[in-house]
Amino acid sequence: MAAADDLSFDPWDPAFVADPYPAYAELRERGRVIYYEPTGQWLVPGHDDVSALLRDRRLGRTYQHRFTHEEFGRTAPPAEQEPFHTLNDHGMLDLEPPDHTRIRRLVSKAFTPRTVERLKPYVHRLAGDLVDGLVRAGGGDLLSDVAEPLPVAVIAEMLGIPEADRGPLRPWSADICGMYELNPSEETAAKAVRASVEFTAYLRELIAERRKEPGDDLISGLIAAHDEGDRLTEQEMISTAVLLLNAGHEATVNATVNGWWALFRNPGQLAALRADPSLVPSAVEELMRYDTPLQLFERWVLDDIEIDGITVPRGAEIAMLFGSANHDPAVFAEPERLDLTRVDNPHISFSAGIHYCIGAPLARIELAASMTALLERAPGLAPAAEPRRKPNFVIRGLEGLPVTV
Repeated sequence: MAAADDLSFDPWDPAFVADPYPAYAELRERGRVIYYEPTGQWLVPGHDDVSALLRDRRLGRTYQHRFTHEEFGRTAPPAEQEPFHTLNDHGMLDLEPPDHTRIRRLVSKAFTPRTVERLKPYVHRLAGDLVDGLVRAGGGDLLSDVAEPLPVAVIAEMLGIPEADRGPLRPWSADICGMYELNPSEETAAKAVRASVEFTAYLRELIAERRKEPGDDLISGLIAAHDEGDRLTEQEMISTAVLLLNAGHEATVNATVNGWWALFRNPGQLAALRADPSLVPSAVEELMRYDTPLQLFERWVLDDIEIDGITVPRGAEIAMLFGSANHDPAVFAEPERLDLTRVDNPHISFSAGIHYCIGAPLARIELAASMTALLERAPGLAPAAEPRRKPNFVIRGLEGLPVTV
């Protein structure tokens, strides 16, 4: 059995979290699938394998549509974590067909190309206002002043969450997303449960209000679809709203600060971007590839699967390493080099298959809008200090990014 015990892959080591990419190169050299004892997972580091497995229906985000915990050889989550798992397990990201298909079909109406295109002026205006504030202040924290408020406001606006209610959204999201790290602690679980209870209670009240007075927002749309017989339960509505908020800003926030920190460390590429803003679309794709905001994505093995002559049995868990796949030299020429003009860039930062990120077009608009506003309105943007990286491995980001203008 291929094993990773003697490699430098260690999700809890601050040095690894600071720069996991050399360890990924070791994993790719070791093999196409490697068993990792500390998490009981099979690591898949190669781009072609990750891309294929994301589309393979022998794997699933859940197994409970086919097996009980006992049948699958797994232990049910502790009872005290029930509020988190109820919230998480009814969102489409953790569902399989037919439930996934039904919910995604309803939600996708809010993310059609035409709908997303209509949001463009609002996104660009908001990005400009946020950057203007940063410039007036003479600098600040790029994360809290620009990267964070932009996507939170956009997704909250789409959902119909009033501006006065948006303060707790980011803390709730951060506490819930802590459970997506490897082997989360009891303290992390307790925070996620508390956030799940509070967020659920808030959304129940909001849904009740929208039932009485519908608006032109996604929650009202989901209620209307439910009333028309599409069988969307209230829990599914709540879980969908939470998923859209979490997924709708976590990746964008982290891609923004990871991307600018990469640009600051590659001044030649930053200079080229400032000289030619038409590079913004390819820069967004390259920065998503270069320092991937979501490093790992998990799948359950529903039926035995063979990878490179190794049988991964039903009941096992596969950890697909997006960050490694995006640095695979078999697919990307000189993957460790930041190249904003990279043309052939099939990165998988938005996943693939039936769970491909439904908000990817909107995320691209947000990333391009904030980048364009910063290039135009803060041409002297520079780091004010070395940022601290978050201790998380799975969701990769910075604690903040102090800048001067």
